Amino acid sequence: MASRSVLPRSALALAACAALCAAARAQEQTVTISTRGALPAAVTGFGDVPLARSPLQASVFSAQALTDTGVLSLAGLTRLDASVSDAYNAEGYWSYLTVRGFVLDNRANYLRDGLPINAETAIGLDNKERIEVLKGTSGIQAGTSTPGGLVNLVVKRPDGDIRSASLEWRERGTVIGRVDLGGRFGGEGQFGLRLNAAYADIQPQTHSADGSRNLLALAGDWQLSPDSLLQAEFETSRQRQPSVPGFSLLGNAVPDAGRIDPRTNLNNQPWSQPVVLSGNTGSLRWQQRLAGDWRFVAHGMVQRLKSDDRIAFPFGCSAEGNYDRFCSDGSFDLYDFRSDGERRDASALDLQFSGSAQTGAFSHRLTVGLLASRFKARFNPQIYNFAGTGRIDGSAVTPPATDPTSPNTNRDEDSTAAYLRDVVTLAPGWELWGGLRTTRLQRSGAATPGGVPIDYSQTFTTPFFALSHALDEATLVYASWGQGVETEVAPNLPIYANAGQPLPALKSRQFEAGIKHSGAQLDWSLTGFDILRPLAQDLNCDTGPCVRAIDGDAHHRGLEASLGWRSGAWGLLGSTMLLDAQRQGASDAAANGLRPTNVPEATLKLRGSYQVAAVPGLSLNAGLVHEGGRMVLPDNSISVPGWTALDLGLRYAAGASMVWRLALDNATDARAWRESPYQFGHAYLFPLPPRALRASVTASF
Repeated sequence: MASRSVLPRSALALAACAALCAAARAQEQTVTISTRGALPAAVTGFGDVPLARSPLQASVFSAQALTDTGVLSLAGLTRLDASVSDAYNAEGYWSYLTVRGFVLDNRANYLRDGLPINAETAIGLDNKERIEVLKGTSGIQAGTSTPGGLVNLVVKRPDGDIRSASLEWRERGTVIGRVDLGGRFGGEGQFGLRLNAAYADIQPQTHSADGSRNLLALAGDWQLSPDSLLQAEFETSRQRQPSVPGFSLLGNAVPDAGRIDPRTNLNNQPWSQPVVLSGNTGSLRWQQRLAGDWRFVAHGMVQRLKSDDRIAFPFGCSAEGNYDRFCSDGSFDLYDFRSDGERRDASALDLQFSGSAQTGAFSHRLTVGLLASRFKARFNPQIYNFAGTGRIDGSAVTPPATDPTSPNTNRDEDSTAAYLRDVVTLAPGWELWGGLRTTRLQRSGAATPGGVPIDYSQTFTTPFFALSHALDEATLVYASWGQGVETEVAPNLPIYANAGQPLPALKSRQFEAGIKHSGAQLDWSLTGFDILRPLAQDLNCDTGPCVRAIDGDAHHRGLEASLGWRSGAWGLLGSTMLLDAQRQGASDAAANGLRPTNVPEATLKLRGSYQVAAVPGLSLNAGLVHEGGRMVLPDNSISVPGWTALDLGLRYAAGASMVWRLALDNATDARAWRESPYQFGHAYLFPLPPRALRASVTASF
């Protein structure tokens, strides 16, 4: 169990004092449920165009929405958007997301203020203004990425006078304190600063998973002139907590979720150590207004991550010859895994011009730029040794197994991308959207110590085109087509005939068509999409040396709908997705038509609120999440049923300075397998968290 520090007590006391002694000088906070059509999303790549007028689908989650719904990590977004689901989300570890049925790559599908970052870490949300999720292929926004979409984290910047503090408690005993301070100063307010600090003493309901996390972030800007703005920010964070591995099949049977204690942590050996995830990130951005409405932006970022990844890891059943599941009697092979001193460094520089131009009868909104990014990962030899036999009730105790060590793999990547985006007004109400991105990628890697190096380069161009028509001021119809790219290398292992050789670029493509409406009280959209993604597979392993090659495609076709409605005291925000995901074109005919693991066919996410007229400032809130059944094994022979969870809560704004929140997550204490990821060649099952109470107070002063 993680050690407990006395340091947080003073931090929490300060937060509590600030919260309880606040004066009534801040603006009243509004409730979470609201229409979103007028919001822009930088992740789309088309500037400040409102989402309602863009030929793309994206969701924007504000800091207040995340606070009201109790979201502490990126994994929490799975409660808010039907297109977003889990992908091996273990407590105490970094988050994985699936969008439109594709698992996002934590090394390629995440941005921070529009620049690429590595998301193989715990990302604190305390200093994030909003989170944007783009759905679909992202070839013009990212050089290489999986086709599900992109996640963009937007950092809080100086924005007038801000003085707020919050204190939050969660069952079993987690306490979180936060402070957000900001303002402008100087003779004409030309300087701005914003400080965010947070500390969490983590005592979750899950056994043997106590830990802590902290974050400190400072953002500043300098308005040198009406045309020149310099922005800088820095963030440091650290999380220390044991991770919680998943359960698995018991032989050929799915264990009864109702008879499994979801608080059980199979990583509970006396020698288990916490996962430590720390990072420093800083950026500098220069914005210069040029002639007319043209603007130049130079934006650079540096990210430095360090990880100690340790776990008592349940994996397979050698007693029964099954290495992708647990034993029939509830036992499993337990491994001692330790990879200390992992370092991941990323840097990026984006130079961009944007503005409008006229060619004959057509007007253009142009963006042209150059993005250079670099990523470097350095690892020490790791430990991954058999340590004995565990049990599904967490009762077995085994000795550690720290010898011998095994090689790890260092990685380097340099990427340079030139991009062009243009929105052409063809006629009143008609717009043509287009973009091209050409990426030069250089990658290398080698096992440590003494491994044979891999070094290769690829160049590719990814286009995007869309046509939109405004039926009226509130309604838009559109159709779009775009490409995305992934690259892959055959594993550098002796069992592969093409070991270390790069595969051709895996080009995915997406067609999407939709209609959007954004009004004063009602937002809604309906979207259909069709995504085809080449699959890299291991072939011939049963008859000779394995060959890593492209073998068929993943074909995902779906229908998404969203609704945002506000009328008087009532508000509703919801989304749903129906997804037909299957493999096609495989050399093994039996694989064609199979569904991917851990991808529900249908999802529904609803959140509603009611403002109580008899008690001004009080609103009642409810959230409903339904996810359909999932496949557990790639051959589709075993699946888990769908599940539904209900959240209840209330929010009380005491005047303009204080907001109280009380919520009961999973109010009915539903028991189910929340997700079924097939990870590392093994089937895992993660339970739905048990019913949990949380309460918080936020004060502005």
